[in-house]
Amino acid sequence: MMFGRLNHVGIATPSIEAAVALYRDRLGATAIGIPFDLPAQGVRVCFVDTPNSQIELLEPLGDDSPIRRFLAKNPFGGQHHICFEVPDVVAAKEELEAGGATVLGDPRIGAHGTLVIFVHPKDMGGVLVELMETPGAH
Repeated sequence: MMFGRLNHVGIATPSIEAAVALYRDRLGATAIGIPFDLPAQGVRVCFVDTPNSQIELLEPLGDDSPIRRFLAKNPFGGQHHICFEVPDVVAAKEELEAGGATVLGDPRIGAHGTLVIFVHPKDMGGVLVELMETPGAH
């Protein structure tokens, strides 16, 4: 498997509005998306563009949101995951599992509208890694 470019860094936050203000007012971000709900993953999402990638702000959507659990341990928020592009998520999942890595669940549609998977932090040096199918790859 060949992983591609860093697509985004996922940041958990108790408030997307407050996080947007930080990136806008402290760092000068100007390309900020409109927040939207992703009920299938239990999150509200907002993308902040950087010159070479994106920040994905994640706010819990509902009591069973994985972001709510993350915020219970990290009440101010923080880095949740990093996301790399791959040409084929299904093939990446098969290769990772064949190599002994734990993939969390089956491929599903992510915030960019392409298939994604997550690789358990214990198999990625303590970092939750999302692999997303490169937009337009198929």
